Amino acid sequence: MIDFELSPEEEASVKMAHKTAEELLRPIGRYYDEHEHESPQELIDTMWERRAEGSRDPLGVVGALRIEEMCWGDAGLVLCLAGPGLGGAAVFASGTQEQMGRFLKRFGEGKPVWAAMAMTESGCGSDTSAITTTAVRDGDEWVLNGEKIFVTAGKRAVEESDGFVVVWATVDKSAGRAGMKAFVVEAGTPGMSVEKLEKKLGIRASDTATIVFEDCRIPYENILGSPEVRKLDKTKTAGFQKAMATFDATRPIVAAQAIGVARAALDFVKEALEKEGIEIRYGLPRQKLTAIERDVMDMEATYKAAKMLTMRAVWMMSQGQANSLQASMCKAKTGLAVTKITQKAVELMGPLGYSGKYIVEKCMRDAKINDIFEGTGQINMLVVARRVLEFSRDQLK
Repeated sequence: MIDFELSPEEEASVKMAHKTAEELLRPIGRYYDEHEHESPQELIDTMWERRAEGSRDPLGVVGALRIEEMCWGDAGLVLCLAGPGLGGAAVFASGTQEQMGRFLKRFGEGKPVWAAMAMTESGCGSDTSAITTTAVRDGDEWVLNGEKIFVTAGKRAVEESDGFVVVWATVDKSAGRAGMKAFVVEAGTPGMSVEKLEKKLGIRASDTATIVFEDCRIPYENILGSPEVRKLDKTKTAGFQKAMATFDATRPIVAAQAIGVARAALDFVKEALEKEGIEIRYGLPRQKLTAIERDVMDMEATYKAAKMLTMRAVWMMSQGQANSLQASMCKAKTGLAVTKITQKAVELMGPLGYSGKYIVEKCMRDAKINDIFEGTGQINMLVVARRVLEFSRDQLK
């Protein structure tokens, strides 16, 4: 039975996350939105010092609830904080026990550490079989060549000591997805460099980098999992399955980020209406409600549905259950939900909602990325349809 009931200690952890978001993130969110690429170093240092106060189950229900609360404060700032991030999730999903110990232990000690995941290329977005970055074995090393774009926290992962980037590359182009493997490239490795930083619509506090690999040599043992190129069945390959296992872990976390942004916009609207003496009359038949009341109730229902799907996917993951369908369901739903809720919030506030004076226009800008990264809404809809209908990739594209 699925149970989302929290213990007193877990409730305290979630409340602490909200307090942190309210006191540390929300007050400086606008500044770093307007000063893109300026590092919030004081916040980073403070949060790293406080990391022991956080949940010990970052990919569980409590962790997801904490992420929601923090993104209620500011999603861009959350993404720029030190931590395992997508790179750590890739090591956890694809690495051996030895590799997990070697690469993940650094997050529990020393100075702030970042880990990024580099998969997207200029000619390869959702179609991972089109990856052109190569990894060629040369004795006891792999030599990487290629370019990756839209790497979240890429600059920090490349330039900060003890950081690393998990790079998806092909060891055999003719093998398609079967030839795709993940490699850990540690910060400071010669041949890995940041070419540029993106200027973005939202989540501006988070750096989004283009990373170039030019004859970048890494140790042979930095390949995650087995180096063998093998097919598992007609529709899946070992390399592709490892990539999807990573997304099964990270998509619910991105969904949690989205519902935090959605709730921030929803809370602002309800507070603004309350200040104007506008009451939301729950319990009345829909035909007796005002248009504003119906809109707010629809926003609340959309938010709660997205949250329940997310909590289910996270709970299944924490229980060691296969959650590929649920991960894609919650990611697709929250991407649509946060876009709808934040746009409606701006609409309801009118010119004030469009103004940079209030948070809702920023929420709308921060929202859209949640329907794009970690698999676009369309791709996740395809995954859901294939799983439900039991269709292969060739049968449903």
